[in-house]
Amino acid sequence: MVDKANSRPKLMTSKRASKSFFSWHKAPDYVAVLILTMGAIMMILPFMWMFSTSLRPAQESYKLPPAWFPTEFHWETYLAVFQSSVPIVAFAMNSIKVTFFVTLGQIVTCSMAGYAFARLRFPFRNTLFVLLLASLMVPGQVTIIPVFIIMRQFGLVDNHLSIILPFLTSAFGVFLLRQAFLTLPQDLFDAAKIDGAGPWTVFARVALPLAGPSLAALAIISFNNTWNNYFYPLIFLNTWEKMTLPLGITALRGYLASNSATVTMAAVSMAILPVLLIFLIAQRWFIAGITRTGIKG
Repeated sequence: MVDKANSRPKLMTSKRASKSFFSWHKAPDYVAVLILTMGAIMMILPFMWMFSTSLRPAQESYKLPPAWFPTEFHWETYLAVFQSSVPIVAFAMNSIKVTFFVTLGQIVTCSMAGYAFARLRFPFRNTLFVLLLASLMVPGQVTIIPVFIIMRQFGLVDNHLSIILPFLTSAFGVFLLRQAFLTLPQDLFDAAKIDGAGPWTVFARVALPLAGPSLAALAIISFNNTWNNYFYPLIFLNTWEKMTLPLGITALRGYLASNSATVTMAAVSMAILPVLLIFLIAQRWFIAGITRTGIKG
């Protein structure tokens, strides 16, 4: 006969052991979550400080020791951004114009080049792709002088085309979309060719719709880089009417330097709002596009 009284403690002991093993098995996940949480807090802190500074009184802008929360909330600092002599709205419209054309251009050119490197066969394909990747190691500050000379010869200095044309394509964007096209099953392309589809039809109707998440990721990255670009507009744009938003914020800081940094922080808070909204809206496609590119290649 089986002793039920003696079997129950053994069963409970085995369950406790399994629970203990399960908790230890999940320990790396807990550590990873803790590290990611700490990293997220460290990245959020500058935004909290920026928003807090934009609402605090002017005399508390450089208070020591610094306070994270303002003693008084001054929402009129946001209104002061538009009431200053700096045409911040015109600068924002210039940034929207430049960012739109650069983002659209990179989506078009990088998708075609990425598809060519991934699915088409042509001489020196791998060599050209290695040279393309090598260009990622060259900072933009190194090539700024020859680019400026070229733009001056074409009469494009102090023109928005001078900060649009150099960025209509991107080596990183080509790499990103090439990796995305490599993850697509070859059977889809073979089936389209059997049905009589040419290279352009296969690209437009088969490959491009399936690369939507990677295209969304490229659009967000391109939008963010162009919207926040300060160096190239500073070099190529001279007149007040052509300047973009980063230059306008710099001018706003100089205009209010004797007062406080609260109005400048208010302008910065409004400047990053479009980037945050676009990322929050397209976050799902952005993460899918980044992760998909690492499956193959």
